[in-house]
Amino acid sequence: METKKSLFDNLQNFFGFDNFKGEQEAIITNILSGNDTFVIMPTGGGKSMCYQLPALMSEGTAIVISPLIALMKNQVDQLRAFGGSDSIAHFLNSSLTKSEIARVKEDVLAGKTKLLYVAPESLTKQDNIDFLRLNLVSFVAVDEAHCISEWGHDFRPEYRKIRQVISNIGENIPIIALTATATPKVQQDIQKNLQMNNATVFKSSFNRSNLFYEVRPKRNVMKELVMFVKQHQGKSGIIYCLSRKKVEEVAQALTLNGVKALPYHAGLDAKVRADTQDKFLMEDTDVIVATIAFGMGIDKPDVRYVIHHDMPKSMEGYYQETGRAGRDGGEGICVAFYSEKDIDKLQKFMKDKPVAEREIGTQILKEVIDYAESAVCRRKQILHYFGENFNEAGCNNMCDNCCAHKQQFDGEEHLHRMLSMMKNLGEKFDDHHIVSVLMGDDVPHVHHYEHHLLESFGSGKEHGALLWNSLIRQALLDNYISKDIDQYGLLRLTAKGHDFLENPHSIRFIMNRPIGATDDDSDDDNPKSTSGALDTALLQMLKDLRKKVAKQKNLPPFVIFQDPSLEEMCTHYPISTDELKQISGVGQGKALKFGAPFIELIKKYVEDNDIDRPIDMVIKSAANKSALKVYIIQNIDRHLDLEDIARSKGLTYEDILKEIETIVNSGTKLNLNYYIDEVIDEDKQDEVYDYFRSAEVDSIDNALVELGADDYTREEVQLMRIKFMSELGN
Repeated sequence: METKKSLFDNLQNFFGFDNFKGEQEAIITNILSGNDTFVIMPTGGGKSMCYQLPALMSEGTAIVISPLIALMKNQVDQLRAFGGSDSIAHFLNSSLTKSEIARVKEDVLAGKTKLLYVAPESLTKQDNIDFLRLNLVSFVAVDEAHCISEWGHDFRPEYRKIRQVISNIGENIPIIALTATATPKVQQDIQKNLQMNNATVFKSSFNRSNLFYEVRPKRNVMKELVMFVKQHQGKSGIIYCLSRKKVEEVAQALTLNGVKALPYHAGLDAKVRADTQDKFLMEDTDVIVATIAFGMGIDKPDVRYVIHHDMPKSMEGYYQETGRAGRDGGEGICVAFYSEKDIDKLQKFMKDKPVAEREIGTQILKEVIDYAESAVCRRKQILHYFGENFNEAGCNNMCDNCCAHKQQFDGEEHLHRMLSMMKNLGEKFDDHHIVSVLMGDDVPHVHHYEHHLLESFGSGKEHGALLWNSLIRQALLDNYISKDIDQYGLLRLTAKGHDFLENPHSIRFIMNRPIGATDDDSDDDNPKSTSGALDTALLQMLKDLRKKVAKQKNLPPFVIFQDPSLEEMCTHYPISTDELKQISGVGQGKALKFGAPFIELIKKYVEDNDIDRPIDMVIKSAANKSALKVYIIQNIDRHLDLEDIARSKGLTYEDILKEIETIVNSGTKLNLNYYIDEVIDEDKQDEVYDYFRSAEVDSIDNALVELGADDYTREEVQLMRIKFMSELGN
């Protein structure tokens, strides 16, 4: 057994640290004593030290099982740098050539290697098992141990075979299992599967007090992303997206707007991925836009923000990814964009999975939805998920919900009613069913159990589903009820819940905010902290100018610029043709034809009123639609039928008309006469054209009322409006 002095000497000599962090010392001592050890420690807590130091101090070679090649390489490089010899640490995985594998085995057999990193897939190969049996194995470290559990966020079937392989390599080999994210259920699974029920468990708090958590409604997300990154210029950040396509799109948009950003996903070449990782670590790039393939093992302490473009599939994933921010204890901002559409997409992905997997996936995803929709302290929710009770006063306003104005209600009577009903129903139903009964929903699952005949059926309708969902969420967080996840998320009363039924007391609950509601329920597209309000004085001046120009040119005002374009000018104050072209609905054609007087007016207004222009907030959009735009223009020039153009691109006829409208509204001239002459009589054409020439407002509905909906179809009016805008406005 190593002495305490020896432990500190090794820490100092090898890693250059004077002190251990948290429970590292106790963990290392436990391993050196030959005991099974289970470490649950959040990202940034110093997990790798827990097996690296004892491996260096023990006789033989420690086997470290790790799921990611990038993670292995990173750690091996660090150990070699500390140890001054390449033989001290090796990895064995599919990325090595035959001669490299031979060299690794030679070093291990010669006793030079203290840590051997192995992928779970390589570990189960018979020749590797035979080779490892020839060596003295000091202990086995199972990193990212949550991969063992189907309830974990990153389940890997190969991890299930680890126990069997260890038994084949040798007898009584101590195991240390480590994870940064494990709910009580996952912890149980890990210990059971690795047969380490007598292990000493070390569990650190999951609270990262320096991280600020925020969930935003997903509206104008690309614009918000660019604005956020610009406000944190020069700082390192990670943006997570669910799909590779979205990763490429976001990285391109950021680059277009002058941000040093790079994409990272599994579809890229291994060398490109490695280079990207190095550029991020060396600060040659500020932002990495990535799928969740990025970040495990990226030991960058000064990542200042982590943004989720899409909500992740699980709370573990969310916790682990946000945990990559502020690992040095400094600023760490975690923003997630939430929309019900994204959740629908994730639910669709699960449809093809086996029933058991789908059930588990649905429950895991439900936690994410509840987290995003709840108005309770974010920190309290995250920590509760990992089996840790937390008083929200300790959040110190480090989440959006604690900073927001909260609508509270007295929950005593409501909680009593709900708990009584749950008890009467035998505690055999989930939250969805409980709310359906209280709301009196006429749905099959309620009828199936004949719960529509209960006295309590519909008794909570007047309070609305939002209240009952808020109540259930907080009753869970405050431990009045618990969720039995082994039994499909059925809700059970806890001892505290039963006690409340016997001795009710006054209790305040917080009402969830409907998705996308801001504190004052304004439907502003951007959060208050990032965008200026619409300048109404300038808007009026621009409308007056538009009227004047329209009169001079004998055109309706909407042909010059449409209202949304003028409104955008009032928040971005463009003062050059290039800037004006970035305003939506203003292409090059429009900017050149009508832009000059508008630019002049805005420039003078900015000077006269000493306005601080948000110059970098004019968001250049990625040219992801430009290929389609060019395709449409080319084929209209070739006089192709519009329905054929739509079909060739998998679009509907309505879609193609919308795309053509956007092209024309932005100032590009299109000659559609060849098509319009085929489908609309000349007389009708003249009548619609004359109507638009004198129209006050740009509305197809108004046109149909004026012209007579029986005589004209919407399509005819739409086509003529396109012809009119193209010929007179461009």
